[in-house]
Amino acid sequence: MKILTVVGARPQFVKAAVLSRIIANRAGVDEVLVHTGQHYDANMSDIFFEEMEIPKPKYNLDVNSLGHGAMTGRMLEKIEEVLNIEKPDVLLVYGDTNSTLAGALAAKKMHIPVAHVEAGLRSFNMQMPEEINRILTDRISDFLFCPTQAAIDNLKAEGFDNFDGQYFLSGDVMQDAAMFYKNKAHTACESVQNLGDEPFVLCTIHRQENTDHPERLSSIINALNTINESTKVVMTVHPRTKKIIENSGLNIQFTCIDPVGYLDMILLLQKCQLVMTDSGGLQKEAYFFHKPCITLRDQTEWVELVENGYNRVVGVDSNKIQEAYAYFTSTKLNFEKELYGGGQAGVNIINTLIAAIAK
Repeated sequence: MKILTVVGARPQFVKAAVLSRIIANRAGVDEVLVHTGQHYDANMSDIFFEEMEIPKPKYNLDVNSLGHGAMTGRMLEKIEEVLNIEKPDVLLVYGDTNSTLAGALAAKKMHIPVAHVEAGLRSFNMQMPEEINRILTDRISDFLFCPTQAAIDNLKAEGFDNFDGQYFLSGDVMQDAAMFYKNKAHTACESVQNLGDEPFVLCTIHRQENTDHPERLSSIINALNTINESTKVVMTVHPRTKKIIENSGLNIQFTCIDPVGYLDMILLLQKCQLVMTDSGGLQKEAYFFHKPCITLRDQTEWVELVENGYNRVVGVDSNKIQEAYAYFTSTKLNFEKELYGGGQAGVNIINTLIAAIAK
């Protein structure tokens, strides 16, 4: 059996590391890894393959720095070429990026089964490119692996019981990764070492709904500046976000560092007091490391984090951000509830996929 895996962005490298390690130990199952190049900066891409011990991709398509349409179209064309060469039994994609949609479209048009890990998630915000990608990918996937019951419920509400695709409650591979790699996160890069032992708030901002709207970005920055007066704020800055901030002339009074590898991010999560982010993956990673999270978006796909009090979705209102910060710094949370499968998602997915393809 041959599985062709398409990845292109940081969270996908982390998820792929989990399944690639399991596949490598399965007799009679081979994996071909394709990197679209969507995240091409060394700190956003190469370092993940090195430190997470993921096999180097057999194909690097080098598609980046393009608009959504051009990027997705170029990826679709190049992935189709790879599929013609490799002729896999199934194509595996993760999450909600342009790489995910391009891979699914290319395979489906060639009648190759598509497996989607992290299926069924919805923010219900069609202004997000990621929402469009995940909805379309789900609709054309043959095997949909849902990390939560809420994701299953979303698919049922959209009529997936009437479609040909099969959906499964698998758990979340991001928890598998966190549990496996936390014991490997010992040494830190210079920027993390320089933070010392002072308490800090960890922040990331990268989504276009925030970075492409000056008033939203300014409101977030103002809140972070205020919080930084009482607790140090450390933001890892995505290259695109860094350029926007530099061009906007915003007054940054907190600490900014370059993007870090996954192991360094684990160290940051272990050391920080709480997390502020517009990332989907980091909301869960905060929970995995028992840290409260303030989500700088208007919706979240991870509704169970909000329902259980681990996460507050505050948008970009400066006052709400500060109120959530004050609440979490004065409230002790109980993280004993298990929400994401307890670290068995990868095994569940591979066992289910191999059995389904073998039929």
